[in-house]
Amino acid sequence: MDSLDQQGRERLIFYLTVPLSSIIIFSNLFIIIGIACNRQLHNTPNYFFLSLLVADLCTGITLPFIPRMTLDRKLDFKQCLVMYIFPNFLFLSFLFNLVMVHYERYLCIVSPLHHSQFWVHRCFPLALLTAWLPPLLYASLPAFGWNNWVEPISNKSSDSSRISSASRNSSKVDEVCSYKLVFPKAFIYLEVCGLVLPAMLSIAAMTGRVLWIARKQLQDICKLHRAVDRLQQQQQQPSDHEQQLNLRYAKCVAAVSLTFLVCWVPYIIYQLMSVTALQTGVSLPSSSLYIIMSCTGIGSMAIIPLILGLANKQYTEPISRLMLKLRNRWRGGQNNRDIAL
Repeated sequence: MDSLDQQGRERLIFYLTVPLSSIIIFSNLFIIIGIACNRQLHNTPNYFFLSLLVADLCTGITLPFIPRMTLDRKLDFKQCLVMYIFPNFLFLSFLFNLVMVHYERYLCIVSPLHHSQFWVHRCFPLALLTAWLPPLLYASLPAFGWNNWVEPISNKSSDSSRISSASRNSSKVDEVCSYKLVFPKAFIYLEVCGLVLPAMLSIAAMTGRVLWIARKQLQDICKLHRAVDRLQQQQQQPSDHEQQLNLRYAKCVAAVSLTFLVCWVPYIIYQLMSVTALQTGVSLPSSSLYIIMSCTGIGSMAIIPLILGLANKQYTEPISRLMLKLRNRWRGGQNNRDIAL
């Protein structure tokens, strides 16, 4: 893809991220209000999901700023740290909360009778702290000295014997805020290979295990139905109920696969492009393809909680009722005005 100037990149990021960010913010608020208004949903599993929604809401707010992290800006040291550390913290906390929600539901399915005895339920505040504190500590490491910001300063002090024009150029370099100055290569490699990829693999492994358990339970149910049918009708062909169960399982597998393709594949490609750029030294941020993949990759992954939330009618029922009341009142007011006329 072609390279873009600074204004062109800013414009492309704006057009891609603002619609995605708006959808993520309003959808999360929609589900959060639904959980808050329904007292039956005030339990530990939904508290984990509520924490995920809050993290996803923050990710939606900062989504327009995350692709801009690859752009160079003129900021001082403290402003530059805040600009890069805060979005990175919110993104990592979203990822950790996503893993925690999958882990909690995985335990409920693997051990349905004993899941309340696991530490996730017995020590709920500690589990919730685990989803927020490690991302905060890791994202804050550049603020405690693990950064490359000192390099221009050291170069400037070592070259004190140069002419005044060179010193002015070096001072201008000091004002440039770039992700390369805040995040060292080792920091990015550790985040991608030590945090992001293991989190994605753990979610994929837990999802695969849940599907395998569901398939095994489905086979047991089908065997039971076949035994009953043999006793009653002596038929060898699969019953209609068995075919419906197989169809539901096939739809579930298709939905999980489609969600993975739509939500995870763009982000995986974006991460691979980032790591490749670091290894080869190629400047990808100026490429429109890289900007598109970064925006759609992060945005599509942030849609995962919305899919989980909107698929549950319990989460959306309070807001649906409220919207229905408002619509009925609006129609009633219109009818009254028509009668008065």
